[in-house]
Order: sequence, then C-alpha cells, then structure tokens
Amino acid sequence: MALTFRAAAQWAGISLSLLGWVLSCLTNYLPQWKDLNLDLNEMETWTLGLWQTCVVQEEGGIQCKTFDSFLALPAELRISRILMFLSNGLGFLGLLVSGFGLDCLRVGESQQALKKQLLILGGILLWTAGISVLAPVSWVAHMTVQAFWDETVPEIVPRWEFGDALFLGWFAGFFLLLGGCLLNCAACSSRPPLVSGHYAAAEMQYHCQHLEMKTTHLRI
Repeated sequence: MALTFRAAAQWAGISLSLLGWVLSCLTNYLPQWKDLNLDLNEMETWTLGLWQTCVVQEEGGIQCKTFDSFLALPAELRISRILMFLSNGLGFLGLLVSGFGLDCLRVGESQQALKKQLLILGGILLWTAGISVLAPVSWVAHMTVQAFWDETVPEIVPRWEFGDALFLGWFAGFFLLLGGCLLNCAACSSRPPLVSGHYAAAEMQYHCQHLEMKTTHLRI
C-alpha cells in the first residue's frame, strides 16, 4: 500500500509540477496581464504584459510594441519580471532534480538516501517556484483593483481589468505548490528495503527456471 501511494504521489507530483512550470512560462511571456476596453472604440482592446503592450482589433488583427526602457516601467512590473524569471528557473531546476530522485529512474538504485534527498530538494525548489509565481501575479492584481476603485480618477477615464495571464499565473502557482508538496510526501513515505526486492527477483528467477525444467522433462 505504501509503495502504491509513493509511486502515485511521485507521478502526480511531477505531472502537476510540469504543468505548473509550463503555465508559469506562458504567464511570463503573454501580454494579457491587464485588459482595457475603450467605450469610445469598442472594436479595440488594449492588453498589457510584462514585456509589451498590444492592441487587439475586432477583425482579428493584433499589433504589439515592446517596452523601450526597463527603468520606466512601474515598480510592480519591474519586480514581476525578476520574480517570473526566478520562478521559471527554479521550476526547471526543481523538475530536473526531482526527476533524478524518482523511483522509476534506475540510476542510483543503491543510493536510496541520496534519491530521497534529491526528491525533497526538488519539491522545495518547485514549492519556491510556485510562491515566486503567486507573488507577482497577486501584486499586479492588487494594484489593478486599487486603480480600478480609485475615486480620485474621473469615471470617464477607462480602467484596467484582470487579464487572462493572471488566472494562468494563479493556476501555475497552485500546481507548482501542490506538485512540490506531493513530491515531499512521496519522499517521506516508507519504502520497502532494497534487499527484499533482490530476494524477490532471485526467487522469481528460481521459480521460472524450475518451471522451465519441468516443461523440458514433459516434452521428453
């Protein structure tokens, strides 16, 4: 039962972590962090991301412009860039490290203590990557809500709203956190000793050879 839970937790953890890492990479580069709909021109929608701003027209055309200066960006976008890069790097490193600690990988079977440490370290890295995604996404969302309900801004001025990339970022952070926790739970779960595995394999080989000898005698 413990072995089944361990294997299921490892596969679920690495799968959720991989999905979360892919979503975090998409969140980093998508320009839909904020959306702006103009009442004067309903055929156009403005989107704002960490790297560029785009104008989406109703006919299907899209025009994007990259930001000219990093220092000219608001503080939340500058720090969000750094945190998202950190999250992508930590997520990739966590997947790589935890991959070497999986039981299905036959490399280093005799060093179970090392594989357990790699699995725990990978889970911690993935958990940190999830926090690094949730922090900038939640910060940008908070600033968007504050600006939306700012009473000092006239009502005629258009307001930025949540973009699709923010929701992807929340899902990415949740999957990375859940995947890292599952990998740590799998590493801390019990594992049958390696000697018993070799004994079972030797016993199985003996039974196969014995059955083959009986089959040969029957044919003779």
